[in-house]
Amino acid sequence: MSETALDPRAPIRFRHETRMRLLDVVGVTDITPLMRRVTLQGDMTGFASLGHADHIKAFFFPRGVEPFVAPIGPNGAEWPGERPAMRDYTPRYFNIEQGTLVLDFVLHGDGPASTWAAGVRPGDKLVIGGPRGSLVVPATFDWYLLVGDETALPALGRRIEELPAGARVIALIEVDNGAEEQRFTTHADLTLHYLHRNGRPAGTTSLLPDAVANLTFPPGEAYAYIACESGISKAMRAQLTDQRNWNPEYIKAAGYWLLGTADANEPH
Repeated sequence: MSETALDPRAPIRFRHETRMRLLDVVGVTDITPLMRRVTLQGDMTGFASLGHADHIKAFFFPRGVEPFVAPIGPNGAEWPGERPAMRDYTPRYFNIEQGTLVLDFVLHGDGPASTWAAGVRPGDKLVIGGPRGSLVVPATFDWYLLVGDETALPALGRRIEELPAGARVIALIEVDNGAEEQRFTTHADLTLHYLHRNGRPAGTTSLLPDAVANLTFPPGEAYAYIACESGISKAMRAQLTDQRNWNPEYIKAAGYWLLGTADANEPH
């Protein structure tokens, strides 16, 4: 018997064929002072992203090295020599017929991805791989809780925009200041709260856990998606299960980054 037969609300996992693509940068837009949107174009045949928190692998080559696609072997991409730096990014928008993919980058000032995004121009190239799979949350819950910081804004925004009419969603999003707030067009019944660090370093505040603790939950069964600094994400998962009696099967808590570590994330 399948998992969904046992529980019609159980999230469903899909696997996709892993493909590498070399895409051209065709557009660069700053949607907030610290969030840069990059539009890529190329062969998107077979691209699949069914879940709001899917991620592609983006590969960042050393200065002076022309980006190229590596062959896929039994253990993934087989790079000759040193593998380029790799980071996970959520497909914010994509159109297979037009061959376009949109990625949002936080300009936090360090690391290969942020450095690339800070200097990217139309005509540059980016190699991506995946997504290797999707996690789809059925539209069978009474309401949805979204919690995250700016690194999760692409996934949170995509989820808000994709939820159907009548779906109730509460979103708590931490950003540096008011200029970093984004607005979304959605058919869902959205309650959106932004929390401002006001210059305090990301990952060092209790803004998100405090907001969840003070939130009055609507009635009914809900699904929670949490994505932020790893320690804070884990703490909020425990907060929901231990203090708010939340069904742990209806929580996805992703650590998008780890305070003090440059390249630490889990699949999300």
